[in-house]
Amino acid sequence: MDDVYATEHTRRMIAHDAASTALGMRVVRAEPGRAVVRMTVRADMLNGFAVAHGGLVFALADTTLALACNETDAVTLVSGADIAFLSPARDGDELEAVAERRTVEGRSGLYDVRVATTDGRVVAEVRGRTRVTGMPRP
Repeated sequence: MDDVYATEHTRRMIAHDAASTALGMRVVRAEPGRAVVRMTVRADMLNGFAVAHGGLVFALADTTLALACNETDAVTLVSGADIAFLSPARDGDELEAVAERRTVEGRSGLYDVRVATTDGRVVAEVRGRTRVTGMPRP
């Protein structure tokens, strides 16, 4: 990751994230409370209707949210999320997810994630909830 805003925690987290790497995710920005990640939809990511599988669109949003909420040494996980699929993504589409913190109170956080094509068509909107855990960082 070349992002000068990234924390050591987010750099270490994404370096060990085999799932995001396998899906071809690329971190554009990872700063406290905000992250931007891109992923190109491939043929092996399509469902039976030739559109991006919703679980993989959600995986992009989840990774982006995780980067936005893990700026400290406290491991923070997504505790729940709601997703609205608004338009289909197709083979070759470049998706960009932008996660932004709305609020943090104690150990709980609330974040919004927009997944869109790089030409601006919104694919999905996610409202995610996070929770700081007592887990040690690997």
